[in-house]
Amino acid sequence: MPEPIDLSTNAEQDATTTPAVDDTAASASTEPAAPLQADFVLGNSQIAPGQRMVVDIPFGKLYTHTELNIGAHVIHGKRPGPVLLITAALHGDEINGVEICRRLLRLPRLNNLKGTLVVVPIVNTYGFVQQSRYLPDRRDLNRSFPGSEKGSLGSRMAWQFTDRILKKCTHVIDLHTGAIHRSNYPQVRATSKDKVSLKMAESFNAPIIIKAASRDGTMRGTANGLGIPIILYEAGEALRFDEQAINIGVRGIVNVMHSLGMLKTLKRQQKTDSLFSKKSSWIRAEHDGIARYYQRLGQIVTAGDVLAHIYSPYSDFEVAVLAPFSGIIIGRNNLPLVNEGEALFHIAEVSELAEAEKTLDAISDEVDNAMPAALGNDYSVV
Repeated sequence: MPEPIDLSTNAEQDATTTPAVDDTAASASTEPAAPLQADFVLGNSQIAPGQRMVVDIPFGKLYTHTELNIGAHVIHGKRPGPVLLITAALHGDEINGVEICRRLLRLPRLNNLKGTLVVVPIVNTYGFVQQSRYLPDRRDLNRSFPGSEKGSLGSRMAWQFTDRILKKCTHVIDLHTGAIHRSNYPQVRATSKDKVSLKMAESFNAPIIIKAASRDGTMRGTANGLGIPIILYEAGEALRFDEQAINIGVRGIVNVMHSLGMLKTLKRQQKTDSLFSKKSSWIRAEHDGIARYYQRLGQIVTAGDVLAHIYSPYSDFEVAVLAPFSGIIIGRNNLPLVNEGEALFHIAEVSELAEAEKTLDAISDEVDNAMPAALGNDYSVV
């Protein structure tokens, strides 16, 4: 069993930062000390209040008899509060979230949190090892929830994850990217009927919030069924780091922790509210060929705008791809070689399109300029 780390004497803390101090100490003379919360149990490990630990949970073996574990970072605060789960690489090739988790875990402010933070940087260890979205049997782990103890490999993994980790948490943030050769503009997805999830989405403060029902077989759908508020953050492309997407992700998680009362709220920073979209659609290729794309992620387009041209390398044939409605490009194909029916651009409809561009620019500037303040001067260790 790994040795726990006492948060008050964290050996991993950056040497340039001040040691963590319980922010209730200053008022101890006038107010009674808050009671400690109970130990947190994950797998076979028991984490006492004020400690952090990496817990390895066995999830199966390769046919080479090599064991595969899912590693969960647990930071168990001294005082009671929510249990927030952060997950990444549910699709094994979506690595932006892994880096978001790394940077998040280096923030010394976490030493003083209320409640418990559980961070699983790599859920799909099989896919991560193979740099693949899928499991060895080509199944999608995020279409296998809630799973079954006696089902396929994906179904068994989903069942174990749900039973051992998900059910122990009160709130969830699931980190994703686009697929291979496909990029997503930073966005948060939440179920419109869940007010707590919508509040988390607003607090996260990504440029745009997509109100969308969860799909069958997803972890988000299972969490919704269990009554656990969950949001999904989508940004970037598979197997690529995207610095803006990572920064928005780290900042967003910290924002949610503020809103849940897990971290002390700092001096209020300037904040532009996210845009909301209730509907989005992929624009698909009506012809095969080679595409020239003209519009970027986050671009405002109006109905009739030319998004791309598709041409044939064997003739003079060329056809324009037009925007069928107005909105914001929140996803795009990066591969010029397209087949008929291929998804090219993902457009989200928003109200007040004239103001949308100002909103997106303002949020981007806030992330670039206010990152250190938003993280409590911890950004130097990121």
